[in-house]
Amino acid sequence: MHKNTRRRVSHASGYIGLGMLKAASAELAAIAIEDHFEPEVLGARVDLSMEAKDWNQVVIVARDLSARAPENERGWIAWAYALRELQQVEAAKAVLLQAEPLCGATSAVLHYNLACYYCLLGDLVTARHYLAHACTLHPDFERQAADDPDLHALKNELV
Repeated sequence: MHKNTRRRVSHASGYIGLGMLKAASAELAAIAIEDHFEPEVLGARVDLSMEAKDWNQVVIVARDLSARAPENERGWIAWAYALRELQQVEAAKAVLLQAEPLCGATSAVLHYNLACYYCLLGDLVTARHYLAHACTLHPDFERQAADDPDLHALKNELV
């Protein structure tokens, strides 16, 4: 990877954090073509597309990131989240189930999102299982779950 690529990714990430999406996009566009599919670059593109709420683009880029860095939860989580935003909850669940053996052992977010997707699909038993596991890995999810509309069907159990 070119040394300028890391600098451009860093600048793009800063711009994304500041909400300066055009500047971030310009930084990413200036990256050498041979570095476009490096996981760091794809991750920044995912972040940019997420911030822009361009869910179709998130699906495309996050799928590439997941293929190139399958042990990294970032691509899987973003891909599934974008599918959920596109009202494709069953597909979102399938993506995270595919990711679970690769990065689920330490990913509280993966388990939390699976709880949400199972809950939305009406499988409350499985949703409870994944939520409990997410909370074991990261106790702050207990508080977050109580206000999450995706977990509304479990609301009485979360208070």
